[in-house]
Amino acid sequence: MNLKEEKYSRFALVAEMLETPEIVRSFSPEVSEKFVSIIKSKKGLILTGEGSSRIFPAKRAISAMLKRGYRMPVFTEGSTQAREYALDDMAVFVSSNSGQTREVIRMILDLKARNHNAVFGLTATRNTKFEELVDDAHVLSCGPEKAVAATKSVIEQALFYDSLLRNLEGRRMEGLDEFAAMLEQVLTSSVSSEITEIVKNADFVYFAGRENGVAGELGLKVNEIIRKKSDFLEGTFALHGIEEVMDKNEVLIWIDPFEADQEQFNERLVKGAGIDIVAISAKQTIFPT
Repeated sequence: MNLKEEKYSRFALVAEMLETPEIVRSFSPEVSEKFVSIIKSKKGLILTGEGSSRIFPAKRAISAMLKRGYRMPVFTEGSTQAREYALDDMAVFVSSNSGQTREVIRMILDLKARNHNAVFGLTATRNTKFEELVDDAHVLSCGPEKAVAATKSVIEQALFYDSLLRNLEGRRMEGLDEFAAMLEQVLTSSVSSEITEIVKNADFVYFAGRENGVAGELGLKVNEIIRKKSDFLEGTFALHGIEEVMDKNEVLIWIDPFEADQEQFNERLVKGAGIDIVAISAKQTIFPT
């Protein structure tokens, strides 16, 4: 993508996606420090919300934390199901881009009715009921989105949660300039027509990958942007039953494929079910990549 060609520049969605490298460069990890002491005084932390505000930001931060070996209990759950949990001794971080998400407001009201004193908010919108109800909040700096919600804001939310968990660990958040440069390179790179044709012609798009929010969020964006039905198949779930109802008019996009399972996916999904598989990976795979 670029803003020089009219086929891209006429879309606000493209312009906002291309803003994300600068959002990364200008992010300050210190913005989450004010929440650290009270979170540490609790027995754990839950990151909650609905849709894109939670899927990628929360799951990705938790996945990265688990790889680093930090052992404070940190969970994520949708705000409706989270209302059923015993959260009295936990810090709660709720996210809502609009500051008006019904399920999120309902959960905050439930917690405040029980005199919970560690309910924090993450939002892209100032002066909302959401901001008034929580004990403290952080408002994103990326500005409003004109095209699709949670396009650039989801990146800043992810940075915030990552910085929060690192600050809880006493660990510095580094490499933002390098990350911004890589993000810019990815966003402006070309994708082969072979891959775009496969996805364009598919009746259904599956995403497979780790439960770190990446594939799950992309599945949601397929619904919102290219208006195709999709599903996220965690890990190797695609090999455990659903392949029996897949057909040749479908495609599976595999994020960072597990090397040990590529042959199985090829045998059972490509040769067996007849679907196409496309990989998104830093390394070459046996599939179009």
